Amino acid sequence: MGIHDGHRERMRQRYDQMGADGFHDHEMLEMLLSCALPRVDTNPIAHELLHVYGSLHGICHAPRESLQKIPGIGPNAATLLRLIPGLCRMYYSEQETHVVLNSPEKCAAYLIPRFIGRTVETVFLICTDSKHRLLSCILLATGNLNSAAVSSRSVVETALRFNAAHVVLAHNHPNGVALPSEEDLHTTDRLYSALAGVTVHLVDHIIVADNDYVSMADSGYFSMNASYYP
Repeated sequence: MGIHDGHRERMRQRYDQMGADGFHDHEMLEMLLSCALPRVDTNPIAHELLHVYGSLHGICHAPRESLQKIPGIGPNAATLLRLIPGLCRMYYSEQETHVVLNSPEKCAAYLIPRFIGRTVETVFLICTDSKHRLLSCILLATGNLNSAAVSSRSVVETALRFNAAHVVLAHNHPNGVALPSEEDLHTTDRLYSALAGVTVHLVDHIIVADNDYVSMADSGYFSMNASYYP
């Protein structure tokens, strides 16, 4: 048994008994790093990562080259840390059986996890049936830090491909606030008109910034004065 094995086994037992709520950030990070660094004391490395990047969020979004400047962090540990946001998105994307998205709150709760770890503007389109049951959630576009172009054609084709009765557009404002820009308002009007031409209803346009969101339908931003939430 290595010098750190007893400590790590006690931490694993604590986790089994208490879950993540029983741990500080540095302890969770220490235990995670031990998977990539089994022969190393990962406690000081975890503290140094938090000191440099400020939070688990900052660590997981740091460039690989930057992470590997931290003493003790090699390619395997850096890869493990950078996998976390993607794994979180995949985990949440699997929780989709019998999902009904019939309110802005439900749509936002469903969407926010899909923007975890995304540092550029990203656009999703939710397609639902006439009873607001989820048919699909499609990534439509990614852009630079400030914009992602969405064509009317791609939105209409996606809605028709899934035989959608309703759709919800969603995108993020990385490192910003969840308020619609003038461009967001114009895009919403343009897509509403394009979808109306094929009798598909644009129910909402939701903007996400970290854990905050704005529903344009719920906030009165929709110029079309129509809501298809129940």
